[in-house]
Amino acid sequence: MMIKALLIFSTLLFTSSVWSNELPTIRLGALEYGTVNWELDTIKNNKLDEKHGFKLDVIPMGGGSASDIAFLGGEIDVMVSDFIWAAAQRAEGRDLKFIPYSTAVGGIMVKSDSGIDSLKDLQNKRIGIAGGPLDKSWLILQAYAKQEGLIDLKADTNQEYGAPPLMFKAAISGDIDGVINFWHFQAKAKAAGLKEIISVQEAAKSLGLDPSVPLLGYIVKGDMDKKLSQGLFAASRDAKAMLGNDDAAFDAVKKRMKPKNDAQYEALKEGFRAGIPAATPVDEAAVDKTLQMMAILGGADLVGKATTLPKDMFISLDH
Repeated sequence: MMIKALLIFSTLLFTSSVWSNELPTIRLGALEYGTVNWELDTIKNNKLDEKHGFKLDVIPMGGGSASDIAFLGGEIDVMVSDFIWAAAQRAEGRDLKFIPYSTAVGGIMVKSDSGIDSLKDLQNKRIGIAGGPLDKSWLILQAYAKQEGLIDLKADTNQEYGAPPLMFKAAISGDIDGVINFWHFQAKAKAAGLKEIISVQEAAKSLGLDPSVPLLGYIVKGDMDKKLSQGLFAASRDAKAMLGNDDAAFDAVKKRMKPKNDAQYEALKEGFRAGIPAATPVDEAAVDKTLQMMAILGGADLVGKATTLPKDMFISLDH
């Protein structure tokens, strides 16, 4: 009887192993130190990929255009980028789709004792911008400042461009007077005592844009099996539910986050949670309005030929 039970148990284990190995693999390219890894680790640690019918293989990417090249060249199945890049690629005839990931954006941060309390006070000051001259936050803040008649940010300030960590350090040391950086570096700056004089969300709202538009997303090939794209979307939402509501889920990825102290850890948690998109279909009219504004502000260098939102670019989660 004992031998028979062991044989049955062994057969079940073998069957389970075979089933697991037969799951299709999704190769997802992500920057090695990107915040998306917090979500990806949560998916893998809790086997949310297997729950939704696939195996997630996270492939570390270098900076710059490494992900773009790997994705367009077929070396990875999924990459993380913004909907503007996706729209530009669709306008070039490439078939791809977008799964919303985050709405997180930053603002302009300054030292608390800088004497800078508004955009007007940035006259002749040095602004560090991590995303380069076509950074979306920088463009929106320029448009807002002009609309409100406050300052011509481009003409009346001195801009310095650099990698996010360098801009963060320069802001902390006072080598620059203000900084526009990726949201997680802004969260770290806040934890270090810097203050935000205006957020990009405030500026966007004043320009008539919807601040809840999901800027970042998982980009997949248009011909990806629908079960796989739906599975990735569902696993992402499950991970967001865990990270959004359970501190223990964040504790499990704390090493990956590498916070310097508790204040930084709490600021990063708060920032991530604030950027979780609503679990509802994307308002494509609102996205289209944002894209058209970006086309005006950044021109073809930013949006390519995509002056309006391509149809059926966003994936909705089936329930």
